[in-house]
Amino acid sequence: MKILTVLTYYRPHTSGLTIYAERLARALVKRGHEVTVMTTQFDKSLPREEIMEGVRVVRVPVAFRVSKGTVAPTFGLVATKLVWEHDVVQMHLPQFDAPGVAFRGRLFGKPSVLTYHCDLNLSSGFFNRIVNSVVHFQNNLAGLLANRIVTYTQDYADHSPYLSRYKKKLRTFLPPVELPEVSDDAVIAFAKKYQIAERNPVIGMATRLAAEKGVEILLDAMPQILAQYPNAQILFAGQYQDVLSEQSYADRLMPRIKEYEKKGNWTFLGILNPKEMAAFYPALDALVVPSLNATEAFGLVQIEAMLNNVPCVASALPGVRQPVLMHEMGEIAAIGSADELADGLLKIFADKEKYHCDTAALAQTYDPDSVAAVYEKMFENLRKK
Repeated sequence: MKILTVLTYYRPHTSGLTIYAERLARALVKRGHEVTVMTTQFDKSLPREEIMEGVRVVRVPVAFRVSKGTVAPTFGLVATKLVWEHDVVQMHLPQFDAPGVAFRGRLFGKPSVLTYHCDLNLSSGFFNRIVNSVVHFQNNLAGLLANRIVTYTQDYADHSPYLSRYKKKLRTFLPPVELPEVSDDAVIAFAKKYQIAERNPVIGMATRLAAEKGVEILLDAMPQILAQYPNAQILFAGQYQDVLSEQSYADRLMPRIKEYEKKGNWTFLGILNPKEMAAFYPALDALVVPSLNATEAFGLVQIEAMLNNVPCVASALPGVRQPVLMHEMGEIAAIGSADELADGLLKIFADKEKYHCDTAALAQTYDPDSVAAVYEKMFENLRKK
């Protein structure tokens, strides 16, 4: 089968959406399919076309950006050619260009599937309200044209204004999650590099420094944690400088973070590659996901942590709470509550032996090949109709 995957950002851009798309594309290739990823050339230094681990990546030049979105004038032209050449089309939303791609699928008789990652909730302001309205209109048009819509959990679907409109088209598939194997020496070297033996307990956060991620909730929880564990350390893995559209947020939080950095209670790790992430999780006593709104729908990092028997404290957001609830590997905190985040962490530190799971069974549940097989079956059924 020839599968066309369409999304705005792909590797080397790092987000939960791009990681999901990359893992699924690679798994489909391993199952014998031809996969082409159509995306934007968000960085002019990136090649217009290349093969990445068996996946053909086609990048369309970007004329300019609107907020976090891109405007690529030739996107439609390239999409016409690629949709015609492929058997099925899979689009990752939110995405401004999705309705045009879905329309081409209808026009050429190629089934199209939307994988819906999250609702869009840009920060307040007149311009952002316009952007929100435009993207919501585009997403709804894509939803009308698509044959199927996939999301992570029924919990998220039940609370999403968008997904609730398309119940008959909706399917829920757990996301693909995997970590590369890493040696004990690499784990020890990672811990030594960041002086983890000298700091305890260690709390991880793996995300971008962005407003919807709730970094300030962790900062507000720190005094309660440090009152009982003065040597507690935060390891923040992910982009924290020059995050698109997040400079004012970073400027607001950075003075507080700098104070904790000086005391050795906070360490920025930057963007880690997959092997570094695999060494990151064993260093943790707990992972936090204090996200604040529906732009977070699950939190793949929770499963990555749990694969290392690391419990999580997640906000009670629909979808985001599901990994902890499904696998009984952590605590849930009310959305925006620093007190409950701190309480959850303190419960974990007080009784670490309580939080264990069958990591082999967990790995099988989220194995990219298993997820790709479900997509494959859906694609085949749609082609028969």
